Amino acid sequence: MLVAHELIFEELAGYLEILLIESNAHWLRLHFGRIYQEVFPNNKLLNLQKWCDNIVVKYPNKVFESEDFTSTRENAIVSLIEQDDLQMEEVKIWKYIIKLGIAQNPGLSTNPEDWSNENILSLKTTLKNCLPLIRYFQISGEDIYEHIQPYSKILEENLWKDLIKRHMAPNQPVSSVILPPRVILTTELPQRSTKPFSNVITEIHSAEIASWIDKNDNMYSISNNPYEFRLLFRGSRDGFTRESFWNLCNRQKDLVVVIKVKDTDEILGGYNPIGWDKSVEGRQKCEGCFTFSLKNGTAQNSILSRVKNINGPIFSYSIHGLIFYCSLYMYRSNHNNRCFCYNDNSDMHYEKPIRKESTYNGYYSYFLVEEYEIFQIHKKAT
Repeated sequence: MLVAHELIFEELAGYLEILLIESNAHWLRLHFGRIYQEVFPNNKLLNLQKWCDNIVVKYPNKVFESEDFTSTRENAIVSLIEQDDLQMEEVKIWKYIIKLGIAQNPGLSTNPEDWSNENILSLKTTLKNCLPLIRYFQISGEDIYEHIQPYSKILEENLWKDLIKRHMAPNQPVSSVILPPRVILTTELPQRSTKPFSNVITEIHSAEIASWIDKNDNMYSISNNPYEFRLLFRGSRDGFTRESFWNLCNRQKDLVVVIKVKDTDEILGGYNPIGWDKSVEGRQKCEGCFTFSLKNGTAQNSILSRVKNINGPIFSYSIHGLIFYCSLYMYRSNHNNRCFCYNDNSDMHYEKPIRKESTYNGYYSYFLVEEYEIFQIHKKAT
């Protein structure tokens, strides 16, 4: 495709782009970071750029929290932050843009009080195409004071004065352009009624999991579930290997894992608020995680197993996939769809086992996976 563009075979190159998107979306998702970095330097790959933008507006952390963020090309960042439906708070976008600008000015102090006029001009020049795209008037006064004011010298003087005026005298007119607030995506209920959001769990299950996350004794109903479950990973679509897991879920936070056990009606899973980080192998401290078994089929009651030892219940280990330490493990990649539970009363990090005692052979209870999914939860817009 890239060769076709270089040889000016535009029609062929465009066809190959469409074919790649329509027939190999799975491969594109697995290699998203690399694809994102590769397509934006080439201004002719417009279809792939649009495909990337459609993903990152919903999951902006794929870009902003990636290891390569500070080396991301400017036109990729501009293309992203100009989107009206970018799903991120405006002040967070601002902080990432500042981080990018500082990183691209070697030797620049992270403390703006240390900046010279030359430093300010250099940073302003670096971010000249990004700064006009921030929705400044949609940021709260408190955040403007805490996060914008320290860097106010890189803003146009009139814009800074108008921001102050808007918060001190909101009925007074301003001359600066006021960009509209970003559109927060909402769940399309009619579509979800015809196509289930999950191959493993129901809306009732998701409401129960949400109740556990909030430690709510009165279980949420489908109608008042405060969380949206956004699919990050699906085994049948993205592969059951550790490589697939790390490519799509590395450093993502607020994750709900659900697993359909093969040849049974069991649904197992867990909640990990801090995420797994491939670059930091070992056990991480976590207070809010838990594992579970959901009511389903012959299982008359759900089992909730909250963390008991907060010093290390989440384990990042590159030769495995996800690990809830001493509770639920994804096996090594040479067993693509195999998982196991662990039960050792002398080293329990969670309150109780989530499978029947009869399924354990010693400390271990192995099982094959029919399907598993990982969702990232987000508070619904009110």
